[in-house]
Amino acid sequence: MNKADLDVGTGLVGAPACGDVMKLQIRVDEVTGKISDVKFKTFGCGSAIASSSYLTELVRGMSLEDAGRIKNTEIAKELCLPPVKLHCSMLAEDAIKSAIKDYKSKRVGKPTLGVTA
Repeated sequence: MNKADLDVGTGLVGAPACGDVMKLQIRVDEVTGKISDVKFKTFGCGSAIASSSYLTELVRGMSLEDAGRIKNTEIAKELCLPPVKLHCSMLAEDAIKSAIKDYKSKRVGKPTLGVTA
């Protein structure tokens, strides 16, 4: 996705403890205000990649408000992550929040139909 598009939000987060880096992009339908597409690119361990992948399935079709309420504990529980890998689910939570923040920052002062800024 082109990160300059007004309907795209990009989140880039990393975990200094282990070197994992996660890039998450969302495309928001401006009529419904729901996430219509989501993509990720993750460099890291299998748990980080699985957390990213699960998050994309989870948020597709969600409103920004609902997606912003996702907690890492929900991801960790679904994937049965061990305590030593909880930071991977935290990365996913941080990535969706960062992508939503980026999207909303582009919408300041712009009229929207289905989206509240």
